Amino acid sequence: MESADVNPLTATIESVGYWNNGLPSWQHARDFVATGTMPEGVATKPAPQLLPPNERRRAPESVAVALDVALAACTDAGRDPATLPSVFTSTHGDLSITDYMCAMLASDPSAISPTRFHNSVHNAAAGYWTIGAHCMQAATAISAYDASFAEGLLEALMQLEAGAEAVLLVGYDTGATGPLRSVHDCSGLLGGALLLSRSGNGPCISVRLGDGEADTPGTLGRHAGTNPMAPMLPLFDALAAGTAQATLHAGPGRVMSVEIAYG
Repeated sequence: MESADVNPLTATIESVGYWNNGLPSWQHARDFVATGTMPEGVATKPAPQLLPPNERRRAPESVAVALDVALAACTDAGRDPATLPSVFTSTHGDLSITDYMCAMLASDPSAISPTRFHNSVHNAAAGYWTIGAHCMQAATAISAYDASFAEGLLEALMQLEAGAEAVLLVGYDTGATGPLRSVHDCSGLLGGALLLSRSGNGPCISVRLGDGEADTPGTLGRHAGTNPMAPMLPLFDALAAGTAQATLHAGPGRVMSVEIAYG
């Protein structure tokens, strides 16, 4: 049950970054919601320009998609990435690397790659981001299973409430491979970023926590399928369609209700 005497947390969404299979930008996602038409001839994988070419080629999918959407949101808002505190949130980190490590631990533990190990964890993208952006601001990494995006949004809003002028929020997840796929049906590659501020230009959101059930998947949610970060998509669907409300999963029996006001 919501607490009526608790003021909602608020923010302005200055910009949005987005990448999903076949929809490599926020504009492509908005067009897909409006027309149902998939673009042709678009990039098949994210290519984060923040990284040098060699690092860009070697970066795992989880890092690549997170940095791609993060930079897109900063660029669209005209914000210098080096000046922004950030919150990165992921359900699983990189599942394909986790599957590799499980296989190596079972067959030849001494041969496990330390590079692939440090790329597997859920905070790898935050580390790459601060290095690539030369950012000395705080970077927070959160993982809260299927409530990861809602908890990341709550953390970003609390940082604004505590005095930050703007905060970058990034949610991302990959598909599963190997035996892990039989444990958790995860597919596709999905990333979304919001540049949140206290007083910028853009849609204003007002957020409360309560009991209940999240929205059923919309256009973007159905397209993303079983990607673990899909619980963030009711908000992105609402922003793309210009609707005034979204309800996100925030834990067992809990939801984050988001009211959206467009200027």
